[in-house]
Amino acid sequence: MILVTGGAGFIGSVLVQELNKLNEKNIVIVDRLGKENKWKNLRNVVFQDFIHADDFFQDNRDDLFSGLKGIYHLGACSSTTQTDVDFLMSNNYSFSKNIFQIATHFQIPLVYASSAATYGAGEKGYSDQAANKKGDDFFSLRPLNPYGLSKKVFDDWALQQKSTPEKWFGVKFFNVYGPNEYHKADMRSLVEKAFGQIKQSGQVKLFKSHRPDFKDGEQKRDFIYVVDAARALVQLMNKAKNEDSGLINLGTGQCRTFLDLVNATFKAVGKDPQIQFIDMPNEIRHQYQYFTEADMKRFKKVLPQFKFHSLEEGVTDYVKNFLMQDEEVNRYYH
Repeated sequence: MILVTGGAGFIGSVLVQELNKLNEKNIVIVDRLGKENKWKNLRNVVFQDFIHADDFFQDNRDDLFSGLKGIYHLGACSSTTQTDVDFLMSNNYSFSKNIFQIATHFQIPLVYASSAATYGAGEKGYSDQAANKKGDDFFSLRPLNPYGLSKKVFDDWALQQKSTPEKWFGVKFFNVYGPNEYHKADMRSLVEKAFGQIKQSGQVKLFKSHRPDFKDGEQKRDFIYVVDAARALVQLMNKAKNEDSGLINLGTGQCRTFLDLVNATFKAVGKDPQIQFIDMPNEIRHQYQYFTEADMKRFKKVLPQFKFHSLEEGVTDYVKNFLMQDEEVNRYYH
């Protein structure tokens, strides 16, 4: 049996699809569905049971835990604009501690979602190798928002545990885009948002740069296709060695500009780029990352044969094989 928290969410549901491809069907999904359209992500996956996240720790589940061969803990509030810090700490920190302790007690391999948001503005760089040394550079990271803090505090806690699962990885996701993100409202990737704007108006709006060292549209991110992210999670669980356990970056190691991303989206749709630059809202300027790029040395050592889609390959696949083929998405943008 495999446990996937957040299994109805963006990365989680694509992970379950990847597990299904490997003939893994004995999967228990833990999540909250709410009133949004996240439930639709469960239509194309095979799993054995669903448990509401609020009920997960209410009953004795030792029979379930003792039969698990792996836990993927991806359930969290991922909104970088969430201001209820108590909610974030309960959902992202306390819940994660319970999962980690269960994995430790039953010695279940664990892969959990951390975030590149823990690195803040990148003043200390984006090195997961430094993080795993538990040095001052890691503990002095300064996230730009409460979401990043909630992830950092849990990473700090996990690194200090003397007792851990035999194998565990805290995966620092960089900017993930791809199918099954449609329910994420403002947290959807720029590819999905750009696709919608192109369908509706023929042009895409991008934030102006409010720093002299970055031109408009040349803010940079490490964009990773969700299909690659899901494959990486499975390989960390199945192929990585126990002694490699710890925090690990998951980007591509190659930052690209927002202009690159949008131009690739226009090309996939078959239209010439039409871009309008707009002012960034004041309320997010202080927590806006102008540059992220994963240091992937550790990842390449752990999974040396892993191959990523290029930005253009990933965007083209997402647009042509998902966004343009999804009747509900296209109907929404008409």
